[in-house]
Amino acid sequence: MLRALFISLSKAAWAQGWITRWGLAWRVASRFIAGDTIAQALAAVRQLNQQGLLATLDPLGENTQTREDAAQATLVILNLLDEIERQDLRANVSIKLSQLGGVIDPQLGYDNLCRVLQRAGERRNFICVDMEDSSLTEVTLDVVGRCRQQGMNNVGTVIQSYLYRSEDDTRRLIEQGVAVRLVKGAYQEPAHLAYPKKRDVDAAFDRLTDMLLRGAQAAADWQVSEDGRFPPLPAIATHDEQRILYALNQTRDLYLHAHQVEFQLLYGIRRDLQASLAKQGYPVRIYVPFGSHWYPYFMRRLAERPANAWFFIRYLLQR
Repeated sequence: MLRALFISLSKAAWAQGWITRWGLAWRVASRFIAGDTIAQALAAVRQLNQQGLLATLDPLGENTQTREDAAQATLVILNLLDEIERQDLRANVSIKLSQLGGVIDPQLGYDNLCRVLQRAGERRNFICVDMEDSSLTEVTLDVVGRCRQQGMNNVGTVIQSYLYRSEDDTRRLIEQGVAVRLVKGAYQEPAHLAYPKKRDVDAAFDRLTDMLLRGAQAAADWQVSEDGRFPPLPAIATHDEQRILYALNQTRDLYLHAHQVEFQLLYGIRRDLQASLAKQGYPVRIYVPFGSHWYPYFMRRLAERPANAWFFIRYLLQR
C-alpha cells in the first residue's frame, strides 16, 4: 500500500509543489542525493573513489516536456562527461531517455543520446540508459539497439526483474553484447505486465542473474577499463542480501573472476554492504544522483524502503 502511494505521488505535480517546499523533505532526500550541483556530485564521487568504490552519476531529470529542456539536459550531461575526464574520476554516467526528449519524440531522444555517446567516446567513458516505466521499455531497448548498430559500443541499459518480458529482453541484450544493469524495478506496474508478488520478483531476479553471468562467461572478449568507467557485462544492482549471495555463489560456481561481475548500490544506503563487497575484491559502483529535480527519485526511494517512508509520514502527521 505504501509503495503504491509513494509511486503515485512521484508523478503528481501538486504533491511535488507541496512537498518540495518543506525543508524536512530535502533533509531526508539528501541522504540519497549528492547535492544540487555538478561540483557537489563530483566531490561525492571523489570521496567514493578514495574508498576504492566506483560511481555512476545520475543528473536527475525525466519526462522533459519541451525540446529546449531536452537540449539543456543534454548539455548538462556533456559538461558532466567533460568534468569526469578533467578531474580523472572513476565514474561513468546514467541517464534516462525521457530526459533527452524521448517522450516528446523518440527520434529526438535518439539524436540527443548519439550526441552524448559521441562525447563519452571522446572522453573514454560509458553511458547507461536507465529503464523507466513499462511505457518506455520497448523504445529504450530499440534506441540502445540502434546506437549499437551504429558502432557505439559504449552504451548499456537496465533490465527490471519484475516485468514478465525481461527474460526475452535479457536474452536479446546478451546476444547483442550489451552491458546490463539488473534491478528489481521501482515503478508501479499493472499485474498483466509485472509480477505483483515480491517472491516472484526475487525468483525472476535470480533467473536473470544466472542468465547474465552465463553470458559473461561466454563473452571472453569484453574488456573492463582499468579506469573503472566501463563496467563488466552484468551489473547486479540490489541491496537484497539474498540476491547478492545468490550472485556471489553463481559467480564462484561458474569460475568467473571477480572483475567479470559488478555490484551496484545506491548512494547513502548500506555503506557496510558496499565496503564488504569491495573487500571481497568485486568492483562496487555507487549510483550517485544529483540535481534540483530530485522529487520523483526521492519518492521512489521512499516506496522501496518502508523505514524511511514511516519516518516521513510521522513528520507529516505532526505538522
